Parts: sequence; structure tokens; C-alpha cells
Amino acid sequence: MSGICGYIGLNNEKVLGDMLSRMVHRGPDEDGKYTELGLGLGVRRLSIIDVENGHQPATNENHTIWVILDGRIYNYRELREDLLSKGHAFKTQSDTEVLAHLYEERGKEMIPLLRGMFAIALWDSKQEIFLLIRDHLGIKPLYYSDTDEGGLVFASELDAIREAIPVSSVSPQAIAQYLTLLYIPAPRTIYKGIRQLMPGQILRDRGETRTITSYFDVQSLVNQIDHKSTEQLETEFRKRLKDSVKSHMVSDVPLGLLLSGGLDSASILAMMRAVTDGPIHTFSIGYKDCADSGFNKTSEARILAEKFGTTHTEELISPDITDLLPKVVKSMCEPFADSSAIVNYLISQVAKKCVKVALSGIGGSEIFGGHPRYLGIQMSKYYQTLPSSIRTAIANLISPISTETGRIRCFLKNGELLLSKQYVNLMSHVPQDWTGPVFADDFAKEIDTTAPLELLEGLFRNWPSSKPADKAMGLDIQTYMPDDLLKMSDRMSMAHSLELRVPFCDHELLGFAMQLPCRNRFKGMRLKGFMRDSLKGLLPEQTINGSKKRLMVPLARWLREPLHDMAHDLLSEHRLTQQGYLNPKYVTWLIDEHESGRRNFADQIYTLLFLEIWLQQRRSTLDDDFIIEQ
Repeated sequence: MSGICGYIGLNNEKVLGDMLSRMVHRGPDEDGKYTELGLGLGVRRLSIIDVENGHQPATNENHTIWVILDGRIYNYRELREDLLSKGHAFKTQSDTEVLAHLYEERGKEMIPLLRGMFAIALWDSKQEIFLLIRDHLGIKPLYYSDTDEGGLVFASELDAIREAIPVSSVSPQAIAQYLTLLYIPAPRTIYKGIRQLMPGQILRDRGETRTITSYFDVQSLVNQIDHKSTEQLETEFRKRLKDSVKSHMVSDVPLGLLLSGGLDSASILAMMRAVTDGPIHTFSIGYKDCADSGFNKTSEARILAEKFGTTHTEELISPDITDLLPKVVKSMCEPFADSSAIVNYLISQVAKKCVKVALSGIGGSEIFGGHPRYLGIQMSKYYQTLPSSIRTAIANLISPISTETGRIRCFLKNGELLLSKQYVNLMSHVPQDWTGPVFADDFAKEIDTTAPLELLEGLFRNWPSSKPADKAMGLDIQTYMPDDLLKMSDRMSMAHSLELRVPFCDHELLGFAMQLPCRNRFKGMRLKGFMRDSLKGLLPEQTINGSKKRLMVPLARWLREPLHDMAHDLLSEHRLTQQGYLNPKYVTWLIDEHESGRRNFADQIYTLLFLEIWLQQRRSTLDDDFIIEQ
């Protein structure tokens, strides 16, 4: 992994240096630059492949093609062998140099040949073509913005772009999206004028002509297999998962695995052990002072580490959240309220002490059906056949005191809604009606609070399957996975200069998963039923039959105790009145209800607190509309 940045249509090498300085954490081992008239390419390198010689930018034999890469091309060795047979001469063993020669050989037709996670910038000086390319599923980030001179700047992180151009305006609509979804979906960012390249897209710039096209569409993978037996499908799954894990283990430095103790990371570990007899480092964390099993999964991870003979690191932590949270906010670069970012930050910190590369089970639940909401939406058509009085009675039996049961209660009461609306309501961590009262009246006039939901509902409806669960998973793969899970995992791991790899997000494995009939995926009406049966005999019985092992964050307690003063300061009525975009009375009510124990508004308060910390960290560089001076 690395941090990449640059520009076209500018002449300012100092700006390139400033952008690189903002991303030292992404690549502390070295930096590299290439500049010519109107072009600058820069990279901060984390050396993983060809550690001594794999410098970037990379070029071809006659220096007409220049490439920088953030990420990893897992099949670069096979591609290199083919290029050698065609007469190409290499100076290094790096995957980045392979890209330069592959483009020379195939042009942009090289992209379907790539297997990996990547954000690529490429300059073809002979044809004067500049390309930005983002990987199939959006594992690696890539941002860009126009300049006043008609040029373009790009970078792996938002803060690096802001070193090149004076972006100071926050997008009100992005705020609305954030408060609705807890993240900002691509292509929008928190800033007006800065965009994200979408997963599977290419930006092509040639003089005065710029185009953005898609080379990959996950919907094109949907083509259900009905002619294979269950046993054949299970065998194929094991083979494909093993192949993906093997490709993700390509490294010239030690690597490890973030081990939660759940099915996803356990299956990765089983395949790692099938691939190598060598040492495997595994890492798990839990909270010291929390008795609830949801806050400590180390025992499950320990069992797996012992079974597969890993070098296991287990840490029980007691973080100073008042010190930690601002660091997480800074590393995310924009508002992001999925509190599992805290867990990812902490476990990446632990893993980095031992390895430079770690694998993760991220994506398994989204691709193979691990969220309860998938079964919920699949069963909703049966629930809707019940008389309305019975549906209402069932919904009222469920207490609204917790976020989880409150979401289920809301889902049941919304039984008359379209399936698309039901699912969007169910997947959200916050009630969909809270964005109305949370905004100040004047600010509410500037935004459309329904737009974020309509975007998701449209993707749900248009997914090419009649099965509600398939539609739900398709929506998550297009939005929640790249814009929440993968964005978070990239920022939190790279904050510690750790390369994180995600074998479940391999586009070839995804292609297989998208062909599984819904009845197979939820075999026996079980979450990940197909995956569980496929892995029997490879994993302990308790892992096969266990529930999802996501390590939770004691957010409700933190907001009542260590974060109490910070929340009262940053979300005070006085401060919010001066800022003018949130409704002070409503925010105060949320905090009072939560602290009294009458309601659990932890997700809502955390969402607002994260936003306020982010705004205050950047108060000297943003428009006054969103900032009050200290």
C-alpha cells in the first residue's frame, strides 16, 4: 500500500511535496516523484513487494509511461511472466512496474486482467493520456478535484487534496447524507468540489476532454447457477476461497490476520493454514472493564489460534476514549459515525507492532449473507400476509429501549411500506425520521433529507433479482461495503502504516457468490447457511454454529461517562445556536434522554459528536457557516 497524489494541468512541485507530507502515515518508508511540464505524480511508499528496489513512480523501458499505485496487484507475477515472454525488460520485481509494461502492451484493456486492490494513476506521454483507475469493489480510495486553471488534482486522502487547492466549503447535502446513513456515499464527499472515483471506474483525461466510464458493474455478475449440486457448490466455494487467500498472502514481509473469533476471519485462517506451514501471526483485542461478552471476543479467537498453531497476540485494552476519538476523527478525514472504526483503529495499532501486512474477514457477511436484516427482509412477505392488528400487536411487544430492538420494531410497524423502504429503514443505525427535527429550520431549507434514502431505495429496486434478500445484499455491496466498511478499514489501518487485505472482497470470489441461488445462501434459514456447511470439518463446531462475532463498542456507557463532558461542550445549546445548522433544543433532549437511561440515543449522539469534533479540527480552514471560533 501507499498514498498516491498528483496533478495534471499545473506546474507546482512544492504542492506535490505538501500533498505527500500529508500522507506520510500511508507510506513511511520512502517517497517518490515524477514531474514534467503540467504533470506531477507523487507517492508515499509502504514497502511490501521488492522491498529494496520497488520504487515508485515506475516506468517502462523508454520512459513514455509512468505509473503510481496504492494497493496491491495479487497476480502480478503471472502477468510479469507473460510480459517477459513478449520481450519486455524489467528492472525490479515490483507489481507497479508490471502495470507500466502491461499498459504498454495492452492499453486500458489491461484493466480486466488485474486481480487486486488498487488505485492507479498512469501517464502515457506519447499519447498524452492521463488515467485514474479504482479497483472493482472500492477497496482503495481515490479522490479528485478540478482546479481553477482547468486542471485536475487527485490523492488517496481528502486532506492531501486540500494541500493543493483551497477547498473550504462543506456540502450541506453531504451533511444530510451523513446524518442519515452515518457515512457519505460516493461520489460525493464532505467538501464541495471534491469527488470520489466510484468503484470500478476509470477517469480518462486527454487535453480538453475528460470522461469517466465504468469497467466493472457488480450487477453484471448476477447469473444464478441452478445446474450444480449443493456438494459441487460447496467444493467450488472452498477452492475459490483458498485461491483468494493464497493470492492475498503474496508478500516479501511478514503478514498476519486480524482474528475476531467469528466465522469470516476463522475461514480466512483455515485457508491460510492450508496454504502455508510457516508461522502465521494472529491478533485479537477486547475491553478490560466490560463484563458483557459483546465487548470481549478474545476467548473465541484464542481457541482458533490454538487449533491452527498461530503466533497469537491478545490484548485487553482500556482506551482513553477522550484522547482516542479525536485521533480516529482526524484519520477518517471526513465525518464517519460507524463506531467500529474505533475497534479497527485499536487492533491495527496492535498488529502493526509485529507485521506490516494483515488479512481481514471484512466483506464475508455482505457477500455470503451474514446480517439478520437479510433474513428479515426475505421473510417480510410472509409477515405482510398477517392481519394488520396482529402485525401491530407483535411490533408493540418489542421494547424500543435499545437501538437493535427499536430498529426491528420500526421494521415491523412499517410492514405496509415498499420492500425497498423497509430495508433502508432496517439497515440504518438511526431512525429515518430523526433528520427532520435535528436540523435547524433555516439549514433544513438548503437540503433534501429524502435524497439519501431515495438513492438506496432505487438501487434496491433495480437489483436484477426478484428475491428481497438478494436485493438487500446487492445494495450493501454497492454502498455500505465500499463507503463504510472498506473506507473505514483503509483509513484505520493506514493510520498505523498497516496494509490491510480483504480476501472476501476479491472480485472473482464475488462473481461466484453472486451466482448462488438465495435458497443456497441461507440454507436452512440460517445466516451464512451455505458458508457454514461448506466449512464443516475445517473449523471447530462452535465456530460453525456460532453467532456473528463483531466486537462491539461500549458507546452508550462512554457517552454517559468519559465522553460526557466532551459531548456537553461540543453539543451545547450555545455553540449549536451560533453555528445554526442543528436544532439545539432537540440535541439537548437527545442527550438528556440518553443520560437518564430512559432511551438509548448513543448512535445519534455519537454521530453529532463525531461531526462536531471534525468541524473543530478544521475550524481555521472552513467557511464560517459551519464553524465558530474558540
